[in-house]
Amino acid sequence: MATSTLPASTNPTDRTRKRVIRRFPPDRSQLLRHTAQWAFVALNGLIGLKFFLWVRYFERGGQGAYSARPAGVEGWLPIAGLMNAKYLFMTGHAPAIHPAAMYLFLGFLLMSILLKKAFCSWLCPVGTLSENLWKIGRRLFRGNLLLPKWLDLPLRGLKYVLLALFLAVIGYMSAAALDEFMQTPYGLVVDVKMMNFFRDMSTTAAVVVAALVVLSMLVEQFWCRYLCPYGALLGIAALFSPARIRRDREACIDCGKCARACPAHLPVDQLVQIRSVECSACMTCVAACPQQNALQFALSPRKDSILPARWHGRTLGPAAVVAVLAYIFFGMVLWARATNHWQSNIPRSVYMQLVPRANELRHPGM
Repeated sequence: MATSTLPASTNPTDRTRKRVIRRFPPDRSQLLRHTAQWAFVALNGLIGLKFFLWVRYFERGGQGAYSARPAGVEGWLPIAGLMNAKYLFMTGHAPAIHPAAMYLFLGFLLMSILLKKAFCSWLCPVGTLSENLWKIGRRLFRGNLLLPKWLDLPLRGLKYVLLALFLAVIGYMSAAALDEFMQTPYGLVVDVKMMNFFRDMSTTAAVVVAALVVLSMLVEQFWCRYLCPYGALLGIAALFSPARIRRDREACIDCGKCARACPAHLPVDQLVQIRSVECSACMTCVAACPQQNALQFALSPRKDSILPARWHGRTLGPAAVVAVLAYIFFGMVLWARATNHWQSNIPRSVYMQLVPRANELRHPGM
């Protein structure tokens, strides 16, 4: 194994005298993470194409071949997922309308409880887009803007304000009100309205989207860091995760590469473990670390952990992260299908009436 020795210091306690052990085999966490990201993007692209063709069938008055509505599109309806999750917990029954939104929402929430915000950095298509935008911006502008703390900290709170607004509105609704909302014409085709927002984007909406794209190129993780309420909720759930980035003080050589690589700008090199809600378990810091086993994504070593004793302190490699995420995602989908709670089972005749005039339907509260 190749090694190199750092220059000796006059201070015998200086850690820079430690030997740097080069990784062997090389770290592959980012290769696996990017593969998982783009595989999920491809899956969402396929679902989006099938959903578009399904919508066009009804817009053409039933002309042409018919294919079933892909329920996976409901993964893009997090608010419906949150509403249906509350309905499930209040009544003990799965909702009839948009049940897939609830199962996917609960699956993504479970991922965060087990593996911090791994959904955001390993699967979320918006997170993948955001990550690639700031990387493109870094190449174009030779760097990204780093906002001062007096501005960065208040802006981070915006996503929690948005989350609080959604939780307040949904929290006020009874189970009957939740079910009634989903049964309205608006609730039945809210997925179609979501797609039409991008198909028939207004000038104002286009300007806002363009501004977000530019800001995402200039500022690292702009959307995820400041505006995503979904990420805020998953970050809160991640506080209960038994898995964290952990730093071995003895093995660490204080090079600071982990902190410089962290997209959330966390002081990884100064902490023993990362508890921050901003950590998405992307393992970029682990990949940047030149010292063998100085930085790891690992389970809790505490004896009072809810995990079995044999798992205490166990390291989670990138392959394990991908396996757990896949197990939860496909497990939720298969469970929903097996219990007949995946499709909304709305009659085709209802869709024939509502889909062509989806843009005319207004929110019941408006």
